[in-house]
Amino acid sequence: MKFSENWLRTFVDPALDSDQLAEALTMAGLEVEALEPVAPAFDKIVVAEVLSLEKHPDADRLNVCKVNVGAEEPLQIVCGASNVHAGARVPCALVGAELPGLTIKRAKVRGVESFGMLCSARELGLAEESSGLLLLPADAPIGTSIRAYLDLDDKLFTLKLTPNRSDCLGLLGVAREVAAMTGASLTVPHTEPVPPGDAGALPVAVAEPAACPRYCGRVVSGVKPAAATPAWMARRLERSGIRCINAVVDITNYVMLEQGQPLHAFDMAKIQGGLQVRFAREGEQLALLNQQIADLAPDMLVIADNAGALALAGIMGGDSSAVTDDTTDIFLESAFFDPDAIAGKARRLGLSTDSSYRFERGVDFAATRTALERASALILQICGGNAGVVVEVINELPQRNPIILRAERARRVLGIDLSDREISALLHRLRLDFDGQAGHYSVIPPSYRFDLAIEEDMIEELVRLHGYDNIPALPPRSALHLLPQTETVQGLDRLRQFLVARDYQEVVTYSFVEKSWEADLAGNESPVELQNPIAAQMSVMRSSLLGGLVNVLRFNLNRRHERVRIFEIGRCFSAGENGYLQPQRMAGLCYGGVKPEQWGEALRQVDFFDVKADLEALCQPVELRFTAAAHAALHPGQSAQVSLDGTAIGWIGALHPRWQQKYDLPQAAVVFELELPPLMQRRLPAFSEISRFPPVRRDLAVVVEEHVDAQTLLDGMRKQLPASVTDLMLFDVYRGKGVDLGKKSLAFRVLMQDTRKTLTDEEVEAVLARIKEVLATRFNATPRV
Repeated sequence: MKFSENWLRTFVDPALDSDQLAEALTMAGLEVEALEPVAPAFDKIVVAEVLSLEKHPDADRLNVCKVNVGAEEPLQIVCGASNVHAGARVPCALVGAELPGLTIKRAKVRGVESFGMLCSARELGLAEESSGLLLLPADAPIGTSIRAYLDLDDKLFTLKLTPNRSDCLGLLGVAREVAAMTGASLTVPHTEPVPPGDAGALPVAVAEPAACPRYCGRVVSGVKPAAATPAWMARRLERSGIRCINAVVDITNYVMLEQGQPLHAFDMAKIQGGLQVRFAREGEQLALLNQQIADLAPDMLVIADNAGALALAGIMGGDSSAVTDDTTDIFLESAFFDPDAIAGKARRLGLSTDSSYRFERGVDFAATRTALERASALILQICGGNAGVVVEVINELPQRNPIILRAERARRVLGIDLSDREISALLHRLRLDFDGQAGHYSVIPPSYRFDLAIEEDMIEELVRLHGYDNIPALPPRSALHLLPQTETVQGLDRLRQFLVARDYQEVVTYSFVEKSWEADLAGNESPVELQNPIAAQMSVMRSSLLGGLVNVLRFNLNRRHERVRIFEIGRCFSAGENGYLQPQRMAGLCYGGVKPEQWGEALRQVDFFDVKADLEALCQPVELRFTAAAHAALHPGQSAQVSLDGTAIGWIGALHPRWQQKYDLPQAAVVFELELPPLMQRRLPAFSEISRFPPVRRDLAVVVEEHVDAQTLLDGMRKQLPASVTDLMLFDVYRGKGVDLGKKSLAFRVLMQDTRKTLTDEEVEAVLARIKEVLATRFNATPRV
């Protein structure tokens, strides 16, 4: 919305300068996007009359002019403009005048003295290009400052309105806001109804009353569209970004800018029969004013006569019924179209018009006839003619239901102490009808404020007028209470810090993944599919974090990163019997060397047991169990199911060779994925006495069948251990010379210590004998010799 400040001040003239007014509008919610002067700064330029001219003696294209600038003696000025002529009234820059990039001095032009310069619009900074002098009307007062005559001390405001403030798409609406904000008096143009003459009437039928609740129109005969548009009107239109066409069209545009109500004029000679407001018929076309042929859809509202569509309602008129300089009789239309009937239709046709912009957001349905009367009066004043009776069709108009505003709620929401008296005063400034008593108000929103519907809207209006800057900035006051922190639960931060300390880096990947990832890495052939994916390769929800980690690995390998250690904590998604499941999981991936390349240690590639050690350290002092098992994403011989306290919580293993080849990985990555809630549980620390006596270590090596795993032996031995055994662990596995084929040697370290005495050799041997007996009887293990 662009308009002239001087035009606005004819409605309301607050005691604010331009910058203060712009700030006030912005703080009231009407953002001023741009504030710019109409013309650049200059002075000593006056209206002058060219009295006579003669050819320059030494230049064919120059003229020596005698110019009356209102002084006692005319000035001699050399001018080269092609349109200079005797009697012309033009801007004249006097000696000493400062123009944009130019200072006027007394000078000689090819030997002839010149005491000023006759100016074009470009030289005044009013246009980018000009073909000659800026010719002024013949009645322009000689000697008057051109700034005053052309109203060049004006400024242009450009508002960036939100869609809900359609009431400010006219100068009258902006003026109402300024008056409410500043308390300045509002002057509304007084519009007397035009007395009907003998111009006759045109029958109008509204076939779609829901789409067009109100339609007004009148015939005006004997008009002269070729009449000159008044300079003040043309100036206001041009400064609002609208070019002048002819007097009738200029008046409809002027009233639209003034009151926010779009209007349209039809050439009566081109209307066959009466008018009908209906939806377009299948296959119907319309040649618009911009020469575009519009293919109309059945949901597009049109104004039609007996022959077909004449205009696209609320958007643009048709070329076949356009007003031209030869038009003598017009039908002037002013209507209220339902926003839903207009919204989106212009964009569908590739159009954007001032009318559609307003009708889509809603216009004042109570001012439909007022705008018609205003335009009729201006047409009769400027173009002449004889007005007919107003034809008006009114159906069910939008209801303006009362809004209940509670003063106590307003104070609580805003956090400021607005008294009932202040609230009433603010409502009066907004020109709202209301009844109120004891802090309870029933407010009737006006017809031009479609954005007022609920109590919160009214509270927003109160604070807008009260002023956001007037709300004190108070520090928040509240009682702080320490939240309980359960010792048996560890936070995500600790898990993250632990993994980072072991040289992992956290990543965050999309929950939307490729469908093939789910089949490859999760064995999930029926993932949760998205109805409207943002990309073809992100069409399903992940049920595993592994796909994202492998994708991050490939991204890094493509950029020459040879060592990658990453983890992610996030949700996965799957369909359950009673809806969708969204468990939280933690997954990690290791690739490349166990440690960064260095001089002090030989490079070794990460393997299953390196990552297994990380998980065991993460869950200390709780012991994890690793059971060999198959997983769709993992190597058949290097994968295990991870259990905690007898419950399976995830998987660990090397990536399957098939996926290693498919995803172009030079070597296998080791991955893990665990359910998050069990990892967050921890045991309370318990006190145990520290022994002052030395520990005793014994190593025990036994030979067992190849299929017997070490964990089974450890579990069997631990069930039979006395309290003096403080640690039992596997430290060596041997296959080879001295061990029969199909068997293996397992070596265990046994630590024993008593808190009350030093263990004797007999006690130590008794413990070892008991362990050997368990191994022999339960697992058929024999001592290795």
